[in-house]
Amino acid sequence: MASDSAAAPHPRPADPRPVRRMVPRDRNEPHRVATPLELFFDLCFVVAVGQAGRELAHDLAAGHYGEGLRGYVLAFFAIWWAWMNFTWFASAYDCDDVPYRITTLVQIAGVLILAAGVPRLFATQDLTLAVTGYVVMRLAMVTQWLRAAASEQGEARRVALRYALGITLCQIAWVVLLFLPDAARPYVIPIGVLAELAVPVVAELRMQTTWHPHHIAERYGLFTLIVLGETVAAATIAVQSAVDEHEGLGRLLPVAAGGLLICFSAWWIYFARSVHEHLRSNRQAFAWGYGHYLVFGAAAAIGTGLEVAVESAVHKAEISATAATATVTVPTALYLFTVWLLHSRHTKTGLAQALAPAGAVLVLACTALGGSGVLAAGLVCALTVAVGVVLHTREG
Repeated sequence: MASDSAAAPHPRPADPRPVRRMVPRDRNEPHRVATPLELFFDLCFVVAVGQAGRELAHDLAAGHYGEGLRGYVLAFFAIWWAWMNFTWFASAYDCDDVPYRITTLVQIAGVLILAAGVPRLFATQDLTLAVTGYVVMRLAMVTQWLRAAASEQGEARRVALRYALGITLCQIAWVVLLFLPDAARPYVIPIGVLAELAVPVVAELRMQTTWHPHHIAERYGLFTLIVLGETVAAATIAVQSAVDEHEGLGRLLPVAAGGLLICFSAWWIYFARSVHEHLRSNRQAFAWGYGHYLVFGAAAAIGTGLEVAVESAVHKAEISATAATATVTVPTALYLFTVWLLHSRHTKTGLAQALAPAGAVLVLACTALGGSGVLAAGLVCALTVAVGVVLHTREG
């Protein structure tokens, strides 16, 4: 993740050779958009997101809040961090040759291994399969940085080597973690997370890699879109299963309607205005990119909450109606606030600035309504969008 490189960037060469030099892309390259490989990458990563969401839903519905949230936070960090590192690297160095494509496919294989290990992580805190998948993804990223280093020189080469070394050391630490006593893991895991987060900061301290603001904004937007799609799919399957088993359509309609309004509003609010003009430096980009952990995590957790609310509506959940509603309203409020923090406040003025934070507070207040709270939260979100559209029209 970064801003301008000291090395002269180059646009992607129209080169038919299967192996090319991995030179930096032009930060001002026109018509830079996501590639089919990047879209495939996102879709496969969302498989792991969906797996983590389903396991969280089972734990929340059973009242196992602590275990569920710990597993979700850890699993989602692994998914998000691997995705984000690839995304910023690709924005700077995507050469689209055969080694690059194969290495990216290896990363996809890693996330599928991680997804397979998510149920064990939640059920028994067995990290073996999840860590294996994560290490596969991250070591594939090391090979990408080594290729970049081989094509660079000077400080740009040292940046790439610092990335490769930092990521490698972190993966060694995760493997060592598997051999530590269970009692030590809660203390070691946060240190490992902080080390991972520090690698880009340290690597780009003296010089920044190139990246394309419009391309980055589009990549984050597409992943948000896919996560919201997974949320809608999870909620739809939950409603269908509940109807098939209980025929409680009347009790499910308010949850389904509220859930749809929340998802539609979440899409509208995120994509109301482009944010790429805000991404001008590393200082802005790091905060924006890291902050999306909460955006993605909250968007996926909305679907989880809707699953729990559906189970509560047909009396399958072991928690109260108010607690079930909170599994929807809390991530929805978090989503509204973080999207405002990262997007809206940079593109809106006046009364429009307060819309999303106010909407987040009102959504949280809907928790007190119990079983009807999901529908009320959906109406609040829709009202927030409607008022925003009116204010934007008046500005125009």
